[in-house]
Amino acid sequence: MDDVVFEVDGGAAVLRLNRPRALNALSTEMFEAIAPRLTAWRDDPSITSLHLHGEGRGFCAGADVRAMREMMLGGGVGPALDFLALEYRTDALVAGFGKPVTAHLHGIAMGGGLGLSMHGAHRVAAADLALAMPEVQIGLWPDVGMTWEFSRLPGQAGAWLAMTGRTIDAPTALGLGLVDEVEGMAAAPVLDLGWVDECFVGDDPVEILARLESSSDERAQEAARRIRAKSPLSVCVALAAVRRAAGLAGPVEALDQDLRIARGLLPDCDFVEGVRAQLVDKDRDPRFAHARVEDVDPSRVRAIVG
Repeated sequence: MDDVVFEVDGGAAVLRLNRPRALNALSTEMFEAIAPRLTAWRDDPSITSLHLHGEGRGFCAGADVRAMREMMLGGGVGPALDFLALEYRTDALVAGFGKPVTAHLHGIAMGGGLGLSMHGAHRVAAADLALAMPEVQIGLWPDVGMTWEFSRLPGQAGAWLAMTGRTIDAPTALGLGLVDEVEGMAAAPVLDLGWVDECFVGDDPVEILARLESSSDERAQEAARRIRAKSPLSVCVALAAVRRAAGLAGPVEALDQDLRIARGLLPDCDFVEGVRAQLVDKDRDPRFAHARVEDVDPSRVRAIVG
């Protein structure tokens, strides 16, 4: 398995994602290699710490969703659910590693890459960090336990990031507490997110959109345009999942929630179409099942999220 490199330097174990031509997108084979090695390192008393790195111009672009789409087209929902279950089990191993973990993030750090790096780790970012959970663009939701992280952010920042899928830079990530330090930055910036707290309050995505679109703040109007371009069902599920995660005990419970959501959402969702439009044909013109957030039945969202 050349796509993941495992090293030990003294008591420090190093996991290095090594698929740079695909921005270290995480495949089934990579998870199958990572999970047993993490288990062995966790149980080895000579290993005192774990460091996570990614080769190339980004830490990790996320799970290999093009491959996951092919799984669904070729074998239905079952193989895709198996893939996600494997991913979530691997993320849980990092969350429960029981020894100091340091994630070294640079460039693109998104989706499944954050599942590996955010839970229970000291997160060190390079200045070029571009961090996001953009799953609502492709018919999914911010999974890999990130609803737990989002639910703990100050104010309504978690709902903002989950519903918009917005990419943030290193200073913003530091200001929100999503990373613990940024190389070359002495202190976290003070963020002006009053408009986020005003607009993203509550559990109703329709009301949130109405506040954004009626706001005089251009940042709010831009956020509304972003949300309107995403899968309406995914936007609704994302908000509900973040709200529910606020009552969970930790990221492992959030990963369990993610698997339940996957079982409820994948059989009838926008994922295949979303990946087609974004990553396969790249026409950026998805035909989602719902035209607007207002068209999504709240009872279906409750059934998916619980």
